[in-house]
Amino acid sequence: MATFIDLSHRLAPGMPAYPGLPLPQFHTFLSHDESAHHATYAPGTTFQIATYELGGNTGTYVDAPFHRHRQGADLADLALEKLADLSGVVVTALREAAIGPEVFSGVDLAGKAVLIRTDWSDRWGSDDYFRSGPFLTAEACRFLVRAQATLVGIDCANIDNMRDPERPAHTILLAAGIPIVEHLRGLDELPPGGFRFFAVPPAIEGGTSFPIRAFAICG
Repeated sequence: MATFIDLSHRLAPGMPAYPGLPLPQFHTFLSHDESAHHATYAPGTTFQIATYELGGNTGTYVDAPFHRHRQGADLADLALEKLADLSGVVVTALREAAIGPEVFSGVDLAGKAVLIRTDWSDRWGSDDYFRSGPFLTAEACRFLVRAQATLVGIDCANIDNMRDPERPAHTILLAAGIPIVEHLRGLDELPPGGFRFFAVPPAIEGGTSFPIRAFAICG
């Protein structure tokens, strides 16, 4: 029997936001109480309609190549084959430092969603989360490209060293058409024997990054 594992942080008013980006705001456009008096609805029929203001880089999100490269695919042009029903593998690197290509040695990465578990997500909601901790080196990213990974995800604040202005991980992976998923959680729940991974955003023309409900199906 299939098991679903949620790998996303919840979106909520006042939730943590990447430094410098706006805090998410949630608004009620029409409440259940207000709709009860709406002329077009029958008695006892109510609706609630909300609006949301948030940056694309909020919560658990996917980066399209256009996020880094002006000629890269945006969210609307990012093929579903790169985002949905992917064979997944989790690679563990529990360190507050650079993650090099050696962690992928001997792992079949071709065509896979490669998720890097650092357990940095345990800090989510604390003042210690949004800083540079674990990150992929340029050599690790070139290894992933050569190995033909389809998607790369990580459970920390940034797949890059936040102190490196060149952002080599985003540069290399997105140039190769490999979507990046950041701020994952729950990677310790994934089985070593593999799973199916999903990380689908809306098809936004000109979209660079957007929150997703990332999840895995096991069994």
